[in-house]
Amino acid sequence: MTPTSLYIVPTPIGNLEDITLRALRLLNEVDVILAEDTRNTGVLLKHHSISKPLLSYHVFNEHKQVDRLIQRLEDGEVMALVSDAGTPAISDPGFLLVRACIDHDIKIECLPGATAFVPALVKSGLPSDSFVFEGFLPHKKGRKTKLEQLSVETRTIILYESPHRLLKALDQFIEHFGEDRNASVSRELTKIHEETINGTLSEIKHYYENGNGKVKGEIVIIISGNK
Repeated sequence: MTPTSLYIVPTPIGNLEDITLRALRLLNEVDVILAEDTRNTGVLLKHHSISKPLLSYHVFNEHKQVDRLIQRLEDGEVMALVSDAGTPAISDPGFLLVRACIDHDIKIECLPGATAFVPALVKSGLPSDSFVFEGFLPHKKGRKTKLEQLSVETRTIILYESPHRLLKALDQFIEHFGEDRNASVSRELTKIHEETINGTLSEIKHYYENGNGKVKGEIVIIISGNK
């Protein structure tokens, strides 16, 4: 059996205890850990008493890094890829390296683990049997077109958004989906100040417009499909 060379390892989205025993074992065993931010990953490793070499691998250098990493993997090094939070390649770096490994017949394993949209979807109370995950929408070019496409989507819609864009995004959702469309906004998932607000888009906008809760951390927005 071909040995695994690259492990995709999900990391906690907030609470440092939300990591599997297998993930901890593999992070202890690999030769090097590819980290989106070595400082963030260093905190996690220190918390779990893991000491391994860290190599920076993020959205700004992944194109340059891929060929070098493939060579090192082919030379026999075993690596783990982690992101700052959640599962790599889900709105985070990882896709390019995975695709390159497949092209070079390098064996990959992806561990199950934390992904922010799963608890947000479950807590929303909206249909979870069929959904579409869009991640972060384009900030400018293509955003309006994407929203127009999603306005007729019948499945539950899952989006990521940054806190400083939340109110503007809610305005855009109301414009394209209607103020009475049911939705849910989750923030600070797994952390002390975790919060989920359910209601219509207009109700959720009113809640945040009136200063209820300091909007911080990554936002997961769940929107019901078009009926």
